[in-house]
Amino acid sequence: MESHDARLQRIRNLALLLTALSLLILLVSAYIRLNGAGLGCSPWPHCYGQLLVGGPYRHSDEARIIHRVVASSALLLGFVLAWQCQRPYRIDPPARYAAALLVLMILLTLVGIWSADPHRAWASFINMLGGAGLVALSWRTVLAAGVPQAPSPRRRPAALLHAGLGTLALTMALGALIGARYAAPACPYLPGCIDASWPAPAGWSALNPFTSVAVAAAMGDDGGVALHLLHRYCALATLLLLGYGALRSLAQPATRPGAALLLALLLTQVALGGLTILSGLSLHLTIAHSVCAAALLAVAMHLLIRVKAAPA
Repeated sequence: MESHDARLQRIRNLALLLTALSLLILLVSAYIRLNGAGLGCSPWPHCYGQLLVGGPYRHSDEARIIHRVVASSALLLGFVLAWQCQRPYRIDPPARYAAALLVLMILLTLVGIWSADPHRAWASFINMLGGAGLVALSWRTVLAAGVPQAPSPRRRPAALLHAGLGTLALTMALGALIGARYAAPACPYLPGCIDASWPAPAGWSALNPFTSVAVAAAMGDDGGVALHLLHRYCALATLLLLGYGALRSLAQPATRPGAALLLALLLTQVALGGLTILSGLSLHLTIAHSVCAAALLAVAMHLLIRVKAAPA
């Protein structure tokens, strides 16, 4: 009979492959969505949101084929991973994360039925967050299959990382709303939005993803400005919480590599966000910003687990 360690190694390898496929899905879907929305089109910004008004779908057939092949392969691999975690006997905690990953894949497959209509903000919103969730859950399965977990008395870095992960998730949700509601052109300035430094009362309704989008948000639109400002404030809170948690984790040899990588990704993500605005919403910078956010989520989660498992 196959040893327990051999099964864990196979589960870990499958989850690693799924993580790579999930990142590829995230990258290709971001390209399809953003290129179709008109990022980098000319004349800018009049062509932004061209799908909403029946404009041409700019991405190539090759991108759609790649997305479907990779997504289908990942779904099949998700079933294999879940099965490997259950038979001949269940292995926890990897089985829990593999099951959650499979449920998310099936959910995103169903949401894909409604994703063809760009006016449905909720479908785009779920797809964007779901892509990051695929990366996070597949990587969490890798960690569960290979990283020993034990309680540690050092709670402070863990508390900072917990809070930072919460603000990071909120930041990503707000970024997804900006994309789903075609609100990118509403605030093309740094650090504030024209003369606004806080959302106007009329702008808070933009937090509702269950709406139909008719046209792209114009510059200064209350809803778009609200989403941009909230996204930036949450990003600042994430930078402070995760950055301080990572700095404290540098003191321990066991957590130093993960902390250094987290700090590097934080700085990269902040730079990508600023350059995206300053470039007039460059397609490639915006895609990189989306992919880096998912990588940041996975690395922060990894460091949190390392901090909890590190010896006192």
